[in-house]
Amino acid sequence: MRLSLSALLDRLLAPPRDPARTRWMAERPYAHRGLYGFGVIENSRAAFEAALKLGHGIELDVQAASGGEAFVFHDATLDRLTEESGPLADRLAYELDRIRLRGSHETIPRLAEILAMVNGQVPVLIEVKARSRHVGTLCLAVRRALEGYRGPVAIMSFNPEVGRWFLDHSPRTVRGVVMTESDDIEVPSTGIKGRIARHASLWRAKPDFLAYDIRNLPSRFAAAQRARGLKLLTWTVRSGDQEKVALACADEMIYERPGARG
Repeated sequence: MRLSLSALLDRLLAPPRDPARTRWMAERPYAHRGLYGFGVIENSRAAFEAALKLGHGIELDVQAASGGEAFVFHDATLDRLTEESGPLADRLAYELDRIRLRGSHETIPRLAEILAMVNGQVPVLIEVKARSRHVGTLCLAVRRALEGYRGPVAIMSFNPEVGRWFLDHSPRTVRGVVMTESDDIEVPSTGIKGRIARHASLWRAKPDFLAYDIRNLPSRFAAAQRARGLKLLTWTVRSGDQEKVALACADEMIYERPGARG
């Protein structure tokens, strides 16, 4: 069978990595931002402790404080998840250490603290929330937090520059690209621009795995990458029907328990 030009370029520019690097990724599901909901806030110590009790993997998000320190927090602004407002990136680390998560006695955790808490008990997926090409400061903070960490861990991002940074500066770190074919994410996703962007991200980051939007599975692109050796995770599984799709089309799922978002 003749390969398309894009498939040939995929082989040339993003060859599959050693499968031993990602064998652990398909051993258990991952709790999206920890096991949150029903009084437990996302990306909190309590959410991660709940996932640990089930023996499930953990997916979490990291943002950079103004000094570059890595904090576990999803949003670019503080408004939704705390009583404060404005960009997280405008705050110094000591300020963020004092800000409580909304409806909780917990403060915003640092990445190093959560890694110390997990201590290799379950796999951890770190989504690096970097929106520009200037990813070095946050990536360096993540790499420093990972120094000496012994458990299974991987970084991932919508931004292929994150994967590229780790390829160049921390090649032993398992890395992935987060992808969607839907149009409600601030990346080129639909039509010809989306197809070009997905291949370009693949070639730039040269990832070990993809984390793919469950809404877009089954996907010809995702299936082709999985067939040639990339691990395929899928997000965010929130129903029994989506779980069936995940089992059929991916190696493992990143999930939220039904009703977690109220």
